[in-house]
Amino acid sequence: MTYHPKSDFMAVMMQRGFLADCTDYQGLDEALSKGVVPAYIGFDATAKSLHVGSLIQIMMLRWLQKTGHKPITLMGGGTTKVGDPSFRADERPLLSAEQIDANIAGIRRVFSAYIDYSDTPSGALMLNNAEWLDGLNYLDFLRDIGRHFSINRMLSFESVKSRLDREQSLSFLEFNYMILQAYDFLELNRRYGCLLQMGGSDQWGNIVNGIDLTRRVLDHEIYGLTSPLLTTSDGKKMGKSQSGAVWLDADMLSPYEFWQFWRNTTDADVGRFLKLYTELPVEECDRLGALGGAEINEAKIVLANKVTGLLHGPAAAAAAEATAREVFEKGGVGDDLPTLTLSRVELGDGISIVQLIVRTGLAGSGKEAKRLISDNGARLDDAPLSDAGLMIDAAALASPIKLSAGKKRHALVQLDG
Repeated sequence: MTYHPKSDFMAVMMQRGFLADCTDYQGLDEALSKGVVPAYIGFDATAKSLHVGSLIQIMMLRWLQKTGHKPITLMGGGTTKVGDPSFRADERPLLSAEQIDANIAGIRRVFSAYIDYSDTPSGALMLNNAEWLDGLNYLDFLRDIGRHFSINRMLSFESVKSRLDREQSLSFLEFNYMILQAYDFLELNRRYGCLLQMGGSDQWGNIVNGIDLTRRVLDHEIYGLTSPLLTTSDGKKMGKSQSGAVWLDADMLSPYEFWQFWRNTTDADVGRFLKLYTELPVEECDRLGALGGAEINEAKIVLANKVTGLLHGPAAAAAAEATAREVFEKGGVGDDLPTLTLSRVELGDGISIVQLIVRTGLAGSGKEAKRLISDNGARLDDAPLSDAGLMIDAAALASPIKLSAGKKRHALVQLDG
């Protein structure tokens, strides 16, 4: 891509690796150069928090605001009732309205760490598509909106084709999702003057649908921009760790574990992740990413500190780094490790070490915990743990114990009171 952008936002997107595709580079760039552009990304409320997989989208909205434009975080209170089929092998479980509202409240807290919702020209808006979707009259919607969609064209989208070839069929409920998402863009343009939808490259078909629909119904020119679907250099999907999803909510994943996720980045990903997930200058990201040997570990600490600082605050990042140095360099316990606190009722006459490894999140199941022990990957207070039948009683918990899985993952277990 040899396009040379005039606007700050497009320059940032291209220099830092956020840009996969755009429906009209020049048209969007000119709109961004003329004045404040409202732009949105949609987030379905399928859990109480977003995870690291959504962080690239959140950072795009943050940069949009930093370059003088207006982010719109659109919560899918309506579309979550349907479920996005994009590149999924199966249908999403349906949630109740109460679950969806609770999830939206949790997600709102995460956004506030990155985006300013103040009443200013570039102050962000938090909207919910239930505002216009819940009251739709089905027959009117079919007549006014449905007639603009070609089934032949919708069947040609990769996200749909991938499901048509599988055993789990694509339901009519999910097929409607594409039309509803296109309608969101139309309504956001009509109500809030929104000119741009952004999303991952798996959303390209949905974004183009919205642009076409808005052009047909309102005769307005609007734009779409997608980011690359991010995988780590070893091919894993971004946002997953050995112990599950890397949540952005501190109640679901401690700041220390979040910091550790970034500290454990593969060497080859450090430079790229610094550009995407921090605000360090591009030249500094390139310099840090090119370091070799032991020096790359210091670059990973910079990455972990900057990303954790943005989400949880600089103090949480500093505490996590201090704990990591205490644990790894001095063999200590550290103040910030994930901690499991047992009541005396829970403990009873004793609890198995396998159960503790699972409950601290160091293993996903009893089977996995036993395998960890048999492979010599588990440690108790830094000593190798070889007995999967070991029981821990109140005497053993007179002071907190430290469990470890491999060299990098640790947790404390203590007795309440």
